[in-house]
Amino acid sequence: MFVKICGTTNESDALLAVALGADAVGFVFAPSPRQIAPQIARDIARRLPPEILTIGVFRDQSPQHVVETVNSMGLRGAQLHGHESPGEARWVAERVPFTIKAFSIGDHLLAKVDEYPVNAILIDSHTPGSGNVFDWSLVEQLPLDRRLILAGGLTPENVAEAIERVNPWGVDVVSGVESVPGKKDPIRMRYFINNAKAFEDEDDWDELSDLATGDLDALAHDLADEPDVFDWEEDSTIDAVVEDDLA
Repeated sequence: MFVKICGTTNESDALLAVALGADAVGFVFAPSPRQIAPQIARDIARRLPPEILTIGVFRDQSPQHVVETVNSMGLRGAQLHGHESPGEARWVAERVPFTIKAFSIGDHLLAKVDEYPVNAILIDSHTPGSGNVFDWSLVEQLPLDRRLILAGGLTPENVAEAIERVNPWGVDVVSGVESVPGKKDPIRMRYFINNAKAFEDEDDWDELSDLATGDLDALAHDLADEPDVFDWEEDSTIDAVVEDDLA
């Protein structure tokens, strides 16, 4: 299960997301409480392993600006979260390694979804970034024949049900793993990633789905002493904490 942690605003959150098993980290360049300067995103991306997808999130910006920002900042992909046309999406997709086109559920542009030559389609709630859940059954009515990323109000508590209902290729989360807008909660992020990734190995699901509040509180205490910034290549403390917790 592909897991994208989006709305990342600082290096420590990005490094922790990777250490906990995220596949992609998203940086919002559009106006938002989680907006980040491209130069800061560039510096964070340089600290991440090369296999991690670093995605710039744009809304109604010119294709030329999107491509220039992604490539000059050393990112690996773009997420188009506005009213971009199929032609604009195609222009971007031909010039960056990985492209996601995001739609709000009910968006009239979904009628043209097959015309968007992108790597994945992301379906969000009616109000992206609000943390609101939408009726997942609506996704079943969409004529999708490619990778689907589900977003919109996902949390550690409901991501398992969402995956079972929708069977997406991946999931995307922002507010569901935050302590405050723009700052990730390490326990909620770890719990979210574990519950999503558990679907890759059914033998692990029973154990992970039974995590109790006490288990999360204990992990929070263990992680509280960790430094805000660490080197993913040199610091194995987080991995040790996770392994001990699952033992």
